[in-house]
Amino acid sequence: MDVLIYAGPEALQDSVTNSLTTLRAILLPQYSVQTITPKGLTSQPWKAACPLFVLPQCRGRLQSASSTVIKEYVEAGGSLLSFGASAICSSSRDQDASAGILLDFFDHSTGKYVHITCGREDGPKRPCTLQTIDEELVAGIYDTEASEFRGFDGEKRSTVLANYRDADRHGVAGLKCETGAGKIAIWAPSIETPLTTESSPVPATVAVGSSVGTDEKRRLELVRKTLTVLSLGLPSSEDQPVSRPLPQFLTSHPAKPDIVSTIADLIAAPSAGSQLSVFKDDNDTFHFHHFSESADLLKKGREDTGAQGDPSKWQPKDIILCPGTLPGRDLTPLFDLAVYYETLSAARTKQGCPDAPDPWGFGEALLYGEVVTSTQTMLDKNPHLLTRLPSPFVSLASYQLAGRGRGANMWLSPSGCLQFSVLLRVPLSTFPSNKLVFVQYLFALAVVEACRDESVLGTRGEQVRLKWPNDIYAVLDGERRKIGGILVSTSFSGGNVDIVIGCGLNVLNAAPTFSLAQLLPPDQRSSLKLEKTVANILARFEKMWGTFVQERKSFDSFMNLYLERWLHSDQLVTLTTVSPHQQVRIVGITPEHGLLRTMPERRGWTSAAEGYIDLQPDGNSFDIMAGLIKSKT
Repeated sequence: MDVLIYAGPEALQDSVTNSLTTLRAILLPQYSVQTITPKGLTSQPWKAACPLFVLPQCRGRLQSASSTVIKEYVEAGGSLLSFGASAICSSSRDQDASAGILLDFFDHSTGKYVHITCGREDGPKRPCTLQTIDEELVAGIYDTEASEFRGFDGEKRSTVLANYRDADRHGVAGLKCETGAGKIAIWAPSIETPLTTESSPVPATVAVGSSVGTDEKRRLELVRKTLTVLSLGLPSSEDQPVSRPLPQFLTSHPAKPDIVSTIADLIAAPSAGSQLSVFKDDNDTFHFHHFSESADLLKKGREDTGAQGDPSKWQPKDIILCPGTLPGRDLTPLFDLAVYYETLSAARTKQGCPDAPDPWGFGEALLYGEVVTSTQTMLDKNPHLLTRLPSPFVSLASYQLAGRGRGANMWLSPSGCLQFSVLLRVPLSTFPSNKLVFVQYLFALAVVEACRDESVLGTRGEQVRLKWPNDIYAVLDGERRKIGGILVSTSFSGGNVDIVIGCGLNVLNAAPTFSLAQLLPPDQRSSLKLEKTVANILARFEKMWGTFVQERKSFDSFMNLYLERWLHSDQLVTLTTVSPHQQVRIVGITPEHGLLRTMPERRGWTSAAEGYIDLQPDGNSFDIMAGLIKSKT
C-alpha cells in the first residue's frame, strides 16, 4: 500500500522532504511512503492502492488536472492529509481570490463546499504551541500563518483535532472533516516538520534543552493520531524497526574464514596502521570496522534518534568485518547466522554443489544487516564497490527502509519478510545479452522449487507458483496472492557483466499480509525459518545456475518445469497494447529471447495465419486478476 505525497511545482520542497521523513518514521514497514508528480497523478492507476494522499504546504492552487483526480479520489472514499493549510466551509462554490484556494470539495450530503486554503510561504517562521483534544500541549511546532478555519461551527461532519494556545493566537489549528465518502485532515501549522531538523523553527537556545525531545515525541504522536482518525492501521511498536540503517556484518561460512579476508583486502585494506579504510562511492560512503567494535556500534546506531527517517543522515554505512567468527544472537537477534550456514551446507550437499574454496559457493559470503536502506541499491548504485566485490556475493537484511521493486515500485519489508540480493559476475564474451532475461526466470524458479523442500514447506510448497515475468504467488483455497518478486539489474565493465538479483519473499509475515507461513497449519508454522528458506533458495539456484552456464545459457533444460510452475498455461487474456484490444491465449516463452508468446484467439471469421504475438517482460505489465496485459508506464 502506497501513501503518496504530492510533489508538484506548487509544493514547498521543505514540506515534501519533512513529510517523507515523518511519515516514513511512523508508517514503515507497513506502508510505503513515496512522492508522486502531477504526471504520475494523472497517468498512473494509483487510487486503488493508496490509503492516504498527502498535500504538503503549497504556494498556490493546484493544476486543474491534478485537483480533479484528487477530488475524485477523496469523494470516492479516499483519505487526504494537508499540511500548512486552512479551510473554509461554505454553501458557495466561489470564494474571494485573496483566500488563496488550494483545492475544493463538494459534499452532496450537506450541500456545502470545503475549500482548502494555502498557508503563507513568506510568513514569519516562528514556533507555536498546540493543545490537542486530549488537552496535551505540544510546543515548538512551525506555524505557517495560515488563515483561520471558517464556517465549520456546528457542522456535524467535522471534528477539531487541536487548537492554538499562544498569547497572540487562538482558534482551530487542526481539523478533520468528511466530504462524500472520504475523509480530510487539515493542519495549519507544519506538524510534519521534525523539531530536531535544521528547518525547525525552534531557536538554537531552546533546541539544546531537554524539552525538545519530549515535544518531538508529542509531535509524532499528534501525527499518529491524525493518521488514525483517517482510518490508517498503524504498525505496532513491535513491528517498527529502527528507522535508520544499522551496522552490517560481513561474514563467511565458518569453514572458510579466508573469504572475509579476501573481500576485505579488495575493499577495506588498512589505510594507516590498523585503521580500516573509508570507501566513498556514488551512492554511499562505507566505513569498515573490526569485529571488536560491534557492540558499541550497534548500541550507538539504535540510540541515534537524530537520523530517524531522514535519508540525508543515513551516511556513512558501517560494515563490521567478521573473519573466522560469527556474530551471536545478541548482535543479530533477528537472524541466526549459525543456523543459516548450517542449513546452507546441508542444502548445497543435497543439490550436489561443488565444495571448492575458489570460487566459494553461493551464500558462503554474506553481508547481513538488521536494518539497511536497500540490499539492491547497496550493490547496483555503488559501481566502485560493485566491481571490487568478488562473485558470488549475497547481501541480506531483516528490514529495508527503501526496498526496490520493479520499475518505480517500492518493496515493503514488514516483519517476517525475506529480502536479499545476489551478485554474480560473468564474462560478457560467454554470456549473450539476449540471454540475460532468463536470469529472472531461473531465480524465480529456484525460489518456487526451494519452497518444496522438506525444511521449508514440504508438499505444501506445491501451492507456490510463478507469475510472468518476475512474481511469486501463493494459491490457497482458489485465491491467488502475491508473496514475492524478483528484480534483476545489470552493468557492464571490463568485459564482464555484473548481475545483481534482488529477491523479496513474504515468509513469516502476519495477516493481513499473505506469506508462506499461512500455507502451513498453525501448529507447524514455528518450523518455518527465514534462515532455512534463504539457504535452500541459494543452494537450489547455485545448482540451476551451474547447469544454465554449462549449457551455454540455454533455458531449454528448465522450460518444461517453468511452464509447470507458472499460472498461465493456456490462459486467455486481453492484450491492451494494441488497438483495438485483442484477446490472446498464452502458449509459452520464446527460447531465444524469453518473450511471452501468445496466440490471437481465433473467431469464426478470422484467419489462422495471424501468427504469434510475442511480448517483452520489461515493456509490459500483467494484471493477473483482471486478465489484462498492459504497457508499462
